[in-house]
Amino acid sequence: MRSGLIAQKLGMSRVFTEDGQDIPVTVLKVDNCQVVAQCTEEKNGYNALQLGTGKRKAKNTARAERGHFAVAKVEPKRRMAEFRVSSDNMIDVGAELTADHFIAGQFVDITGTSVGKGFAGAMKRHNFGGLRASHGVSISHRSHGSTGNSQDPGKVFKGKKMAGHMGDARVTTQNLEVVQTDVERGLILVKGAVPGSKGGFVLLRDAIKKRLPDGVPFPGAFRTDGSVEETPAAEAAPAEEAPAEAAPVDEATQVDVAPAEEAPVEASPTDDAPAEDSADTGDANDGDAEKKEGS
Repeated sequence: MRSGLIAQKLGMSRVFTEDGQDIPVTVLKVDNCQVVAQCTEEKNGYNALQLGTGKRKAKNTARAERGHFAVAKVEPKRRMAEFRVSSDNMIDVGAELTADHFIAGQFVDITGTSVGKGFAGAMKRHNFGGLRASHGVSISHRSHGSTGNSQDPGKVFKGKKMAGHMGDARVTTQNLEVVQTDVERGLILVKGAVPGSKGGFVLLRDAIKKRLPDGVPFPGAFRTDGSVEETPAAEAAPAEEAPAEAAPVDEATQVDVAPAEEAPVEASPTDDAPAEDSADTGDANDGDAEKKEGS
Protein backbone atom coordinates (compact mmCIF):
# COMPACT_ATOMS: atom_id res chain seq x y z
CA MET A 1 0.00 0.00 0.00
CA ARG A 2 1.49 3.30 -1.13
CA SER A 3 1.28 6.74 0.39
CA GLY A 4 -1.18 9.30 -0.89
CA LEU A 5 -0.84 13.03 -1.60
CA ILE A 6 -2.22 16.27 -0.26
CA ALA A 7 -3.31 18.60 -3.07
CA GLN A 8 -5.13 21.90 -3.38
CA LYS A 9 -8.16 22.25 -5.63
CA LEU A 10 -7.71 25.10 -8.09
CA GLY A 11 -10.89 24.68 -10.15
CA MET A 12 -12.10 22.97 -13.30
CA SER A 13 -10.89 23.03 -16.89
CA ARG A 14 -11.04 20.88 -20.02
CA VAL A 15 -8.64 18.70 -21.95
CA PHE A 16 -8.94 17.79 -25.62
CA THR A 17 -7.71 14.38 -26.72
CA GLU A 18 -6.07 13.63 -30.06
CA ASP A 19 -9.38 12.53 -31.54
CA GLY A 20 -11.07 15.77 -30.45
CA GLN A 21 -12.87 14.43 -27.38
CA ASP A 22 -13.55 17.02 -24.70
CA ILE A 23 -12.83 15.80 -21.15
CA PRO A 24 -13.84 17.95 -18.15
CA VAL A 25 -11.12 17.83 -15.51
CA THR A 26 -10.48 19.17 -12.04
CA VAL A 27 -7.07 20.81 -11.58
CA LEU A 28 -5.24 19.83 -8.39
CA LYS A 29 -1.94 21.40 -7.34
CA VAL A 30 0.75 19.59 -5.35
CA ASP A 31 2.88 22.26 -3.68
CA ASN A 32 5.83 21.31 -1.47
CA CYS A 33 4.22 18.15 -0.12
CA GLN A 34 6.84 16.72 2.25
CA VAL A 35 7.15 13.82 4.65
CA VAL A 36 7.08 15.27 8.17
CA ALA A 37 7.17 12.09 10.27
CA GLN A 38 7.10 8.30 10.10
CA CYS A 39 4.92 5.99 12.18
CA THR A 40 6.38 2.51 12.56
CA GLU A 41 5.06 -0.78 13.85
CA GLU A 42 7.63 -0.88 16.64
CA LYS A 43 6.98 2.63 17.95
CA ASN A 44 3.34 3.38 17.09
CA GLY A 45 1.83 -0.02 16.38
CA TYR A 46 1.16 0.71 12.70
CA ASN A 47 3.00 1.94 9.60
CA ALA A 48 2.09 5.35 8.25
CA LEU A 49 3.54 8.53 6.78
CA GLN A 50 2.66 11.99 8.02
CA LEU A 51 2.64 14.50 5.17
CA GLY A 52 2.44 18.27 5.21
CA THR A 53 1.80 20.80 2.46
CA GLY A 54 1.51 24.55 2.05
CA LYS A 55 3.26 27.27 4.00
CA ARG A 56 2.48 28.84 7.34
CA LYS A 57 4.22 31.60 9.23
CA ALA A 58 6.18 30.51 12.27
CA LYS A 59 4.46 33.12 14.46
CA ASN A 60 1.08 31.56 13.63
CA THR A 61 2.29 28.06 14.53
CA ALA A 62 1.99 26.61 18.01
CA ARG A 63 5.22 26.01 19.88
CA ALA A 64 4.67 22.25 20.01
CA GLU A 65 4.09 22.16 16.23
CA ARG A 66 7.21 24.25 15.64
CA GLY A 67 9.21 21.69 17.56
CA HIS A 68 7.62 18.89 15.56
CA PHE A 69 8.61 20.55 12.28
CA ALA A 70 12.09 21.37 13.60
CA VAL A 71 12.77 17.69 14.29
CA ALA A 72 11.88 16.89 10.68
CA LYS A 73 13.89 19.92 9.47
CA VAL A 74 11.01 21.22 7.34
CA GLU A 75 9.22 24.55 7.34
CA PRO A 76 5.82 24.85 9.08
CA LYS A 77 3.02 23.36 7.01
CA ARG A 78 -0.49 24.64 6.45
CA ARG A 79 -2.20 21.26 6.20
CA MET A 80 -1.23 17.89 7.66
CA ALA A 81 -2.51 14.39 6.94
CA GLU A 82 -1.51 10.82 7.68
CA PHE A 83 -1.54 7.94 5.20
CA ARG A 84 -1.30 4.27 6.11
CA VAL A 85 1.42 2.48 4.15
CA SER A 86 3.05 -0.93 4.12
CA SER A 87 6.47 -1.43 5.68
CA ASP A 88 8.20 -1.62 2.28
CA ASN A 89 6.70 1.69 1.10
CA MET A 90 8.16 3.99 3.74
CA ILE A 91 9.71 7.25 2.53
CA ASP A 92 12.44 9.20 4.32
CA VAL A 93 11.51 12.24 6.37
CA GLY A 94 12.02 15.48 4.45
CA ALA A 95 11.43 13.96 1.01
CA GLU A 96 9.16 15.99 -1.26
CA LEU A 97 6.51 14.07 -3.19
CA THR A 98 5.87 15.16 -6.77
CA ALA A 99 2.87 15.12 -9.10
CA ASP A 100 4.08 12.06 -11.03
CA HIS A 101 3.34 9.98 -7.94
CA PHE A 102 0.16 9.15 -9.90
CA ILE A 103 0.27 8.36 -13.62
CA ALA A 104 -2.18 9.00 -16.45
CA GLY A 105 -4.89 6.36 -16.68
CA GLN A 106 -4.73 5.49 -13.00
CA PHE A 107 -7.84 5.60 -10.80
CA VAL A 108 -7.74 7.39 -7.47
CA ASP A 109 -10.01 7.99 -4.48
CA ILE A 110 -10.24 11.64 -3.45
CA THR A 111 -11.35 12.81 -0.02
CA GLY A 112 -12.36 16.38 0.72
CA THR A 113 -14.77 18.60 2.62
CA SER A 114 -17.91 19.22 0.60
CA VAL A 115 -19.32 22.69 -0.02
CA GLY A 116 -21.61 23.84 2.77
CA LYS A 117 -25.28 24.34 1.82
CA GLY A 118 -26.61 25.60 5.13
CA PHE A 119 -30.02 24.46 6.44
CA ALA A 120 -31.78 22.49 3.70
CA GLY A 121 -35.15 20.80 3.43
CA ALA A 122 -35.79 17.09 3.05
CA MET A 123 -36.33 17.32 -0.73
CA LYS A 124 -32.94 18.91 -1.33
CA ARG A 125 -31.07 17.13 1.43
CA HIS A 126 -32.39 13.58 0.98
CA ASN A 127 -34.01 13.75 -2.47
CA PHE A 128 -37.54 13.32 -1.11
CA GLY A 129 -40.42 13.60 -3.59
CA GLY A 130 -42.48 15.96 -1.44
CA LEU A 131 -46.26 16.04 -1.14
CA ARG A 132 -48.88 16.61 -3.85
CA ALA A 133 -48.45 19.80 -5.84
CA SER A 134 -52.16 20.51 -6.25
CA HIS A 135 -55.20 19.24 -4.32
CA GLY A 136 -55.33 18.17 -0.73
CA VAL A 137 -52.15 19.93 0.44
CA SER A 138 -52.17 23.28 2.16
CA ILE A 139 -48.81 25.10 2.14
CA SER A 140 -46.91 21.84 2.75
CA HIS A 141 -45.86 20.87 -0.73
CA ARG A 142 -42.17 20.40 0.09
CA SER A 143 -42.49 18.98 3.61
CA HIS A 144 -41.11 15.57 4.53
CA GLY A 145 -44.36 14.26 5.95
CA SER A 146 -44.79 12.12 9.04
CA THR A 147 -41.67 11.35 11.07
CA GLY A 148 -42.95 9.10 13.84
CA ASN A 149 -44.93 5.92 14.34
CA SER A 150 -47.92 5.08 16.52
CA GLN A 151 -48.10 5.10 20.30
CA ASP A 152 -45.49 2.33 20.23
CA PRO A 153 -42.61 3.28 20.13
CA GLY A 154 -43.96 6.78 20.57
CA LYS A 155 -40.76 8.48 19.48
CA VAL A 156 -38.68 9.44 16.46
CA PHE A 157 -35.75 7.11 15.87
CA LYS A 158 -32.28 8.58 15.73
CA GLY A 159 -30.94 9.07 12.22
CA LYS A 160 -34.35 9.81 10.70
CA LYS A 161 -34.00 11.65 7.41
CA MET A 162 -35.30 15.12 8.06
CA ALA A 163 -34.49 18.74 7.22
CA GLY A 164 -31.23 20.04 8.66
CA HIS A 165 -27.68 21.14 7.99
CA MET A 166 -26.42 20.04 4.59
CA GLY A 167 -22.87 19.89 3.23
CA ASP A 168 -19.60 20.85 4.92
CA ALA A 169 -18.88 17.18 5.58
CA ARG A 170 -16.04 14.79 4.80
CA VAL A 171 -16.78 13.14 1.45
CA THR A 172 -14.82 10.56 -0.55
CA THR A 173 -15.35 10.18 -4.30
CA GLN A 174 -14.04 6.88 -5.63
CA ASN A 175 -12.64 5.73 -8.96
CA LEU A 176 -11.73 9.09 -10.49
CA GLU A 177 -9.40 8.77 -13.46
CA VAL A 178 -6.13 10.70 -13.70
CA VAL A 179 -6.04 12.28 -17.16
CA GLN A 180 -2.71 14.08 -17.07
CA THR A 181 0.10 15.22 -14.76
CA ASP A 182 2.54 18.13 -14.96
CA VAL A 183 5.58 17.65 -12.74
CA GLU A 184 7.16 21.06 -13.39
CA ARG A 185 4.06 22.97 -12.32
CA GLY A 186 2.92 20.33 -9.83
CA LEU A 187 -0.51 19.78 -11.41
CA ILE A 188 -2.72 16.70 -11.50
CA LEU A 189 -5.74 16.70 -13.83
CA VAL A 190 -8.54 14.39 -12.66
CA LYS A 191 -11.57 13.53 -14.77
CA GLY A 192 -14.85 14.65 -13.25
CA ALA A 193 -15.80 16.56 -10.12
CA VAL A 194 -13.86 16.54 -6.88
CA PRO A 195 -15.50 17.30 -3.50
CA GLY A 196 -14.71 20.65 -1.96
CA SER A 197 -14.60 24.29 -2.90
CA LYS A 198 -11.87 26.12 -4.80
CA GLY A 199 -8.78 26.56 -2.67
CA GLY A 200 -9.64 23.63 -0.43
CA PHE A 201 -7.28 20.75 0.31
CA VAL A 202 -8.06 17.19 -0.75
CA LEU A 203 -6.42 13.81 -0.12
CA LEU A 204 -5.53 11.55 -3.05
CA ARG A 205 -5.06 7.79 -2.65
CA ASP A 206 -4.79 4.81 -4.96
CA ALA A 207 -8.27 3.48 -5.73
CA ILE A 208 -9.08 0.50 -3.51
CA LYS A 209 -11.54 -0.96 -6.06
CA LYS A 210 -9.21 -0.79 -9.08
CA ARG A 211 -5.94 -2.48 -9.92
CA LEU A 212 -2.81 -0.37 -10.13
CA PRO A 213 -1.59 -0.02 -13.73
CA ASP A 214 1.94 -0.86 -14.80
CA GLY A 215 4.49 1.90 -14.34
CA VAL A 216 3.29 3.20 -10.97
CA PRO A 217 6.39 4.22 -8.95
CA PHE A 218 7.13 2.40 -5.69
CA PRO A 219 7.33 3.55 -2.96
CA GLY A 220 6.49 6.77 -4.79
CA ALA A 221 7.78 9.68 -6.85
CA PHE A 222 9.67 12.14 -4.66
CA ARG A 223 12.72 14.38 -4.38
CA THR A 224 15.21 14.02 -1.55
CA ASP A 225 16.81 17.46 -1.79
CA GLY A 226 15.53 18.33 1.67
CA SER A 227 13.27 21.12 2.81
CA VAL A 228 13.11 24.56 1.24
CA GLU A 229 14.86 26.10 4.25
CA GLU A 230 17.75 23.63 4.11
CA THR A 231 18.42 23.87 0.37
CA PRO A 232 19.82 27.43 0.33
CA ALA A 233 21.93 26.68 3.41
CA ALA A 234 23.33 23.55 1.85
CA GLU A 235 24.18 25.42 -1.32
CA ALA A 236 25.70 28.34 0.55
CA ALA A 237 28.00 26.18 2.71
CA PRO A 238 30.50 25.36 -0.05
CA ALA A 239 30.54 29.01 -1.12
CA GLU A 240 31.49 30.10 2.40
CA GLU A 241 34.16 27.44 2.63
CA ALA A 242 35.60 28.37 -0.76
CA PRO A 243 37.76 31.23 0.61
CA ALA A 244 39.14 28.85 3.26
CA GLU A 245 40.08 26.43 0.52
CA ALA A 246 41.62 29.25 -1.50
CA ALA A 247 43.83 30.29 1.45
CA PRO A 248 46.36 27.49 0.94
CA VAL A 249 46.65 28.56 -2.69
CA ASP A 250 47.61 32.07 -1.59
CA GLU A 251 50.14 30.67 0.87
CA ALA A 252 51.59 28.48 -1.81
CA THR A 253 51.96 31.52 -4.00
CA GLN A 254 53.74 33.35 -1.20
CA VAL A 255 56.06 30.44 -0.63
CA ASP A 256 56.94 30.37 -4.31
CA VAL A 257 57.52 34.11 -4.38
CA ALA A 258 59.59 34.18 -1.20
CA PRO A 259 62.70 32.57 -2.69
CA ALA A 260 62.58 35.05 -5.57
CA GLU A 261 62.56 37.94 -3.07
CA GLU A 262 65.34 36.36 -1.02
CA ALA A 263 67.50 35.89 -4.08
CA PRO A 264 69.11 39.35 -3.71
CA VAL A 265 69.88 38.47 -0.09
CA GLU A 266 71.78 35.39 -1.21
CA ALA A 267 73.58 37.55 -3.75
CA SER A 268 74.77 39.90 -1.01
CA PRO A 269 78.01 37.98 -0.53
CA THR A 270 78.67 38.65 -4.20
CA ASP A 271 78.19 42.35 -3.52
CA ASP A 272 80.59 42.12 -0.59
CA ALA A 273 83.20 40.40 -2.72
CA PRO A 274 84.38 43.62 -4.42
CA ALA A 275 84.81 45.16 -1.01
CA GLU A 276 87.11 42.31 0.07
CA ASP A 277 88.97 42.57 -3.22
CA SER A 278 89.39 46.27 -2.73
CA ALA A 279 90.72 45.63 0.76
CA ASP A 280 93.19 43.10 -0.58
CA THR A 281 94.19 45.53 -3.30
CA GLY A 282 94.71 48.23 -0.71
CA ASP A 283 96.95 45.97 1.34
CA ALA A 284 98.94 45.08 -1.75
CA ASN A 285 99.44 48.75 -2.58
CA ASP A 286 100.63 49.43 0.96
CA GLY A 287 103.13 46.61 0.63
CA ASP A 288 104.48 48.05 -2.62
CA ALA A 289 104.82 51.44 -1.03
CA GLU A 290 106.86 50.00 1.88
CA LYS A 291 109.12 48.17 -0.59
CA LYS A 292 109.80 51.46 -2.43
CA GLU A 293 110.68 53.26 0.79
CA GLY A 294 113.06 50.50 1.75
CA SER A 295 114.81 50.71 -1.55
